[in-house]
Amino acid sequence: MNISTVETQGPSATSAKVNDEILLVQLSDGRAISVPLAWYPRLVHGTIAERNRWRLIGNGRGLHWPDLDEDISVDNLLSGKPSGESQGSLKRWLEMRSHGKNGNN
Repeated sequence: MNISTVETQGPSATSAKVNDEILLVQLSDGRAISVPLAWYPRLVHGTIAERNRWRLIGNGRGLHWPDLDEDISVDNLLSGKPSGESQGSLKRWLEMRSHGKNGNN
């Protein structure tokens, strides 16, 4: 028996909305996926303006929030994987924000 090894590319993101509780991402195949905002602490700590300023990256394979230095992949959303950022990294980022720095390295 032959098994195909051709990889198919999954759906890409087409748009995103963020409120105080969820991140909602529309996908190219017509689905929408929502996840708790708590999964992404940088989005939680972002202002409304920062949350609303995002762009698609990798032909829609991910989303990027430049003001928050946050990247989220569609694959991780579909797999139910929250942010993998360590508590130490988040703490340093929050300290930089509180000192008026943008948090980008």
